[in-house]
Amino acid sequence: MSVTVIGIDGGPLPEGSAEALASARLVVGARRHLDAHAPEHARRLELGPFQPALNALAALSGDEHAVVFASGDPGFFGVVRTLREHGVRCGVLPGASSVQQLMARAGRSWDDVAVISPQGGDIGAALNVCRARPAVVVLSARGAGPAQLGSGLEGWRRTLIVGEDLGGPNEAVTTVDPAEAARRTWREPNVVLCLAEPDAVPRRSWFAGGEPLPPESGWALHEDEFSHRDGMLTSSEVRAVALAKLAPRPGTLVWDVGAGSGSVAVECARLGAASIAVESDEAQVVRLITNAAGHGVDVRVAEGAAPQALRELPRPDSIFVGGGGADVVTACAHAGATRVVVALAALDRVGTTRDALRNAGYEVSGVQLSASRLVELEDGAASLKPTDPVVLISGHRKGEHE
Repeated sequence: MSVTVIGIDGGPLPEGSAEALASARLVVGARRHLDAHAPEHARRLELGPFQPALNALAALSGDEHAVVFASGDPGFFGVVRTLREHGVRCGVLPGASSVQQLMARAGRSWDDVAVISPQGGDIGAALNVCRARPAVVVLSARGAGPAQLGSGLEGWRRTLIVGEDLGGPNEAVTTVDPAEAARRTWREPNVVLCLAEPDAVPRRSWFAGGEPLPPESGWALHEDEFSHRDGMLTSSEVRAVALAKLAPRPGTLVWDVGAGSGSVAVECARLGAASIAVESDEAQVVRLITNAAGHGVDVRVAEGAAPQALRELPRPDSIFVGGGGADVVTACAHAGATRVVVALAALDRVGTTRDALRNAGYEVSGVQLSASRLVELEDGAASLKPTDPVVLISGHRKGEHE
């Protein structure tokens, strides 16, 4: 038994398709593809759940040939993976993928674009990538289409370019803001390009999908890398441990509550997470925005005092609490995050913080961090200068976001 997978993109079939179809005993595909391209002599199997197709392929004898139709490039988030997972080796005649077609219609290069395919319609991770990165293509799924993306991107400055039925008779390419995308009904199949700056020309890179993470300069940056007020900044040593506990990565959302100048939010964004910084001090908000821009990341600022400012924010995966009282810690403990990290300078708050996290179902650990930094004296000798000690209380709860 041999199998050829043919990609269909609305144009002529790929070279070699005629020969594959002429020898096919079985042809599998969506009804529209079968009606348009399946030969009369072959048995047709309309593709719905994939198991019947796998059974039919497995039933073919050793010298019989089958063709599987798929949209675009079947090797890119496509059927080739499923076939290989079930032991079916195949040849592939690819068409142009929906990503290639959309980017061509938009007239934009796409080597910098992250491409994501929501698994099972789970839109949370897809939204967080769109919130964090400047250029993302989402291969839409049921429950994770343009309307849902638009609704979830409220509060972020984004433009959506939606391609409907690309290469088909009802093709349309539409540019909208998130609010308009959320209000409309969209024809399937569709694919969405989400951009922070629609007219920006991406810088030349060597790595498809954007620069790899973590950044070249690493993480837990020195305090001098941030604008801050009189040393009111989470030290780099504390930040290093906090980042390890928060586990920021692409597809996750981190709140930085009582963010100050935003060093933790910026660091999380540099590691690929979507970041929201909550801060009530107007002067600190200005510093926060400056720091995010200076490091080339997109941090959404929720200007206001916690816990009130937390009520309308999307559900986080991790929370860092750098400022606020017991009511803030309690609110964060019940926000649905998998990880919560609280930085404390006052020892009398350790017990109440620990209790708040435990009562919310977290496994709680803590560490007191006290670093001494090497400094150079006037005569050229070296000495150690201690930094202020900080206690980090960490709560971790295994859940659906892991």
